[in-house]
Amino acid sequence: MTSNSPGQEPVEVEQPFITHLVELRDRLMRAVIVTLVVIVALTPFANDIYHWMAGPLMAVLPPGSKMIATQVASPFFAPFKLTIVAAVFIAMPYILYQLWAFVAPGLYAHEKRFALPLLVASVALFYMGVAFAYFAVFPVIFGYFANTAPEGVTVMPDISAYLDFALTTCLAFGAVFEVPIATILMVLVGFTTVESLAEKRPYIILAAFIIAALLTPPDVVSQTMMAVPMWLLFEVGLVMARILVKLKRRREEAAGPESMDAMLDRYEAEQAAVEGRSGEEKSP
Repeated sequence: MTSNSPGQEPVEVEQPFITHLVELRDRLMRAVIVTLVVIVALTPFANDIYHWMAGPLMAVLPPGSKMIATQVASPFFAPFKLTIVAAVFIAMPYILYQLWAFVAPGLYAHEKRFALPLLVASVALFYMGVAFAYFAVFPVIFGYFANTAPEGVTVMPDISAYLDFALTTCLAFGAVFEVPIATILMVLVGFTTVESLAEKRPYIILAAFIIAALLTPPDVVSQTMMAVPMWLLFEVGLVMARILVKLKRRREEAAGPESMDAMLDRYEAEQAAVEGRSGEEKSP
């Protein structure tokens, strides 16, 4: 509902709390239904999806090599588990759209201008991180592991163990690729400044290698392939944060010294409109 007053813009009237809960339930149900539909659509191709996921490992093993299953139900549960993860991965844009549609009405216009691009960029960066892990990291680290195996040792990976390793690595790289978003958010909310982050660059680089050591197997190859992109992405986030801070300052300077007064006037007008509307609803 909206309330109109002469000379004022339409003001959105606050909705009851139960209305927000109903809307949240509806949007969650839509997200779940779409995800289930994708799972059903992918289930007939579960084995093909797993074969594709195991491709980087099988490519570096000797010809004729096979994976094994050490548990009775692994041949069924491993591909099905991967299918569920793939379905969530595919449905993620729609899930985040439902989240945005629920949150957006409660944001101011200037908050939407920042939040929506950051949300889209975070999704794109996560996908890029997963793709980087699959197409760039997996061939290198699996080749390294296969070539360093002791003589006489036959590599026969378990399908469940491999899936857990592959999913963990993909999620780790997806999270690492969110570093630019985290850097920008810390600067925009005032938690830190671009100058402060630039001064702490040596410590941040050290932290990147420590985090990589915790998230990757204990070999220097995989650690380096995570730490270096993490550092470079931090630099990208630093550049973007510096640009956004400059744009924000220019916008504030262009608005003039009366911008704060105008914001307060608008806030008071909105509060008066909401209170007036509430009084009308309570009156007989």
